[in-house]
Amino acid sequence: MHDIRAIRDNPAAFDAALSRRGIAPVSLEVLSLDEARREKILAAETAQAEANKAAKEVGAAKARGDEAEFERLRALMAEKKSEIATLNDEAKAKDAALTDLLMGIPNLPDETIPDGGDEDDNVEIHRHGSPRNFSFDAVEHYEIPAIRPGMDFETAAKLSGSRFVLLSGAVARLHRALAQFMIDVHVEEHGLTETITPVLVREEMMYGTGQLPKFGEDSYQTTNGWWLIPTAEVTLTNIVNGMTIEEDYLPRRYVAHTQCFRSEAGSAGRDTSGMLRQHQFEKVEMVSITRPEDSAAEHDRMTKCAEAILEKLDLPYRTVVLCTGDLGAGMRKTHDIEVWLPGQNKYREISSVSVAGDYQARRMNARYKPCEGGKPQFVHTLNGSGLAVGRALIAVVENGQQEDGSVDLPAALHPYLRGKTRITHEGLLV
Repeated sequence: MHDIRAIRDNPAAFDAALSRRGIAPVSLEVLSLDEARREKILAAETAQAEANKAAKEVGAAKARGDEAEFERLRALMAEKKSEIATLNDEAKAKDAALTDLLMGIPNLPDETIPDGGDEDDNVEIHRHGSPRNFSFDAVEHYEIPAIRPGMDFETAAKLSGSRFVLLSGAVARLHRALAQFMIDVHVEEHGLTETITPVLVREEMMYGTGQLPKFGEDSYQTTNGWWLIPTAEVTLTNIVNGMTIEEDYLPRRYVAHTQCFRSEAGSAGRDTSGMLRQHQFEKVEMVSITRPEDSAAEHDRMTKCAEAILEKLDLPYRTVVLCTGDLGAGMRKTHDIEVWLPGQNKYREISSVSVAGDYQARRMNARYKPCEGGKPQFVHTLNGSGLAVGRALIAVVENGQQEDGSVDLPAALHPYLRGKTRITHEGLLV
């Protein structure tokens, strides 16, 4: 959410920043609603002052026997009481409308990110490794003989419908090993705090991180009002919801491995083959809570944490900074890390690492007390995949596929597989 005072102080700058996202000016609508809200509040305060004055005078009129004045003041007090209640209700309605409007306006893009219309205008900032030269035609993950026995889309469709998968045997074990490996690296080498969170949350938590009100169609809601998390960003970030914490408590760095659920609204026809885009998937998510002056450095730190996983798995990747047209609504700046998939002969996103600034903190009312005193300040929040487990599995098996249909597995995973190093053509882990 946005700071109404900043919009009042410089509405032109606010509109100019939003225009980089292709959004028409909104400051006039915001300030008109804000002015109407403040007028109602002022009118209520004026009416309250008049009622208080009448309350002081009514006793004096009674004491001096001025019955006419006494009755006039009593009637005035009753009139003001009704007027105050009406004005307060109208002020609350205007305030709710203003909050809803501000909640629906995307975050302002960071000044350092490139302008652009879509992903084609993203800018590469880093590249690691080189795609492997295959002596045969590389295929996609679900076409590799070693993987086919353990990746069952037909049974999953019978159980749940399209965009689900049933993993078994060596593939299921590889998937589990990847998640464990990621968590261990982030905890032991990167200093993140391992956290196990619910996957069902109250509606206000979805508001806190910006999935609501605009993007409810992208998530699933239960019949009793809970929401299934699209990512542990929701739960980890909302740990500080409604809190005012001490400055020396910062930064807080969390990591969680969870099931995630997305409806994939608007993605019809995209990545329908294989397990690249699923309704249910697993992800290792990183979240940092920082002071405002530390968030830029923390963004770079988190990006390196995600990149380190790919480097340890010996997977080629590139990192891009998203342009304004590809930037998520709640974020100021995002680094997408794209892993090389030889089956598609292209780089595909495997992690997005983003800084939200104080946008989420204002929605959650999450602040910190400066050590030197003064008013509490809003924290900054950041989140990033470290990594998407299913997509990491895809990258590992596609990059490790062999001509005989087997898959060689990265050395970093061997300890997590009890020394096993490959999946045979028949789908056995050996």
